[in-house]
Amino acid sequence: MPIQTVDTDRLYRKIARQLSDLIAAGEFAPGQRLPAERELAQQLGVSRPSVREALIALEIEGKVEVRVGAGVFVTAPRPTSGPPDQDEGEGPFELLGARRVIEGETAAWAAREATPAEVATIRDTVEKLAAVPQGDPGTDPVDRDFHIAIARATHNDAMVWVVQMLWDHGRGAMWRQMEKHFQTPALRNATVKDHRAVCKAIEAHDAAKAREAMHRHLQRVAHEFEKGFEQHRQGRERKGRAPGGRRPNLSGSSPSA
Repeated sequence: MPIQTVDTDRLYRKIARQLSDLIAAGEFAPGQRLPAERELAQQLGVSRPSVREALIALEIEGKVEVRVGAGVFVTAPRPTSGPPDQDEGEGPFELLGARRVIEGETAAWAAREATPAEVATIRDTVEKLAAVPQGDPGTDPVDRDFHIAIARATHNDAMVWVVQMLWDHGRGAMWRQMEKHFQTPALRNATVKDHRAVCKAIEAHDAAKAREAMHRHLQRVAHEFEKGFEQHRQGRERKGRAPGGRRPNLSGSSPSA
């Protein structure tokens, strides 16, 4: 039996490719709304976050337009200068899930080990973030400093490297596109509040509360990113139907993990 090529393609890319092929075949016409995320997930046999990531990847490629609160619409074909970039990295929801696990423990560890000087550094990043004007590109570096400062307070270089890698790897095209749709003043204010809660728990050397506060922070960010996709209204479902009043059958060809 010959050795087979190992399929390392990410799940959201497989979903995006299948939807892209359906669009190219005319199953979804320009201007038409795609089926609701829940229906796509059920037919494909995948999670809703994977579908969200696939839709964002298709938007980056210019094949669909995400209209928050209205749905995802097919765009008119446009000339391309070459193949789309296939290396957006892991999807935002995958990264947020990994960060929740790792950074929750990092915060708990920091609560046990942080010195007064390290607590002061963490607190300083919180106040700097609060002072950055809304929409200023300086938000990301200060936000990053907060998470890295917590990792450094563990006194474990490997932990610093992991947190830094997850942060830097996650700030690619996929994350930026997600933020473009769902970053709001309310989300920014909630982030500052979350950071203060984490800092307070670390300063109190309360590992359990620090872990809980970090989990709550990253889960809230994921929830905010999810929320816009869930605002489809049942009364609009008919608009997503394929030509001829039918929907393409995606079942039986679900992407493998």
